[in-house]
Amino acid sequence: MNMFDLSGKKAIVTGACQGLGKSIAEGLAEAGAKVCIMDLNSECEKIAKDMSKDGKEFSGVVVNLLDREDLVKGFNDAVSKLGGLDILVNNAGMQVRGNAEEIELSRWDKLIELNVTSVFEMSQLAARHMISKGYGKIINVASMLSFFGGYVCSPYAASKGAVAQLTKAFSNEWAGKGINVNAIAPGYMDTPLNTAIINDPERNHEITLRIPAHRWGTPDDLKGTVVFLASKASDYVSGAIIPIDGGYLGR
Repeated sequence: MNMFDLSGKKAIVTGACQGLGKSIAEGLAEAGAKVCIMDLNSECEKIAKDMSKDGKEFSGVVVNLLDREDLVKGFNDAVSKLGGLDILVNNAGMQVRGNAEEIELSRWDKLIELNVTSVFEMSQLAARHMISKGYGKIINVASMLSFFGGYVCSPYAASKGAVAQLTKAFSNEWAGKGINVNAIAPGYMDTPLNTAIINDPERNHEITLRIPAHRWGTPDDLKGTVVFLASKASDYVSGAIIPIDGGYLGR
């Protein structure tokens, strides 16, 4: 038996029209899962259709996770399209950069709503489905900033610290009900979210020097760990925050 086979499993991935989320969704589909991508992008359904090739099955739901009513509607639409739910990946997130003393509270509020509150509510909705059948996998996307404070991005650091703690708290409550809750913590990834750092030669060089793998990560680097956490291979793994960082944290 292939313990990593996801054939017949039904997965939701938020923020999956580009970057890390899209690669995560592709990885789940490559392992056999039927995947619904949820995203604010108005082209979400078209992107899902374009991704559906070589036997992979995707659907798309346009949703604004900052709107709590729309979040619930989007979740229900996704479950309806999938015909059930086995796997949830909370990937959607945003960044706010700036000196801590200058960041407007309105920007803080928006980031916390997306990076933390939507993760809580999506997980809550998913758990209600999963508890009834005694099985499910919830995978949150944390960050290196779940472990340390970062620089000029205090709201993001706070939110990713919260994601790590939510992951542990959910695990404490739901592991005994058959739901594994874990998080991945991507290191420095070459994605649009990090454009400001990538385009800063000094900061880019400084970070790369600390990475034992001698390179920034790519979205495809997340696929294997996510498939592991979504599969039976991880049935006794819960409450873990797994770095995918090229060795950065160990340096």
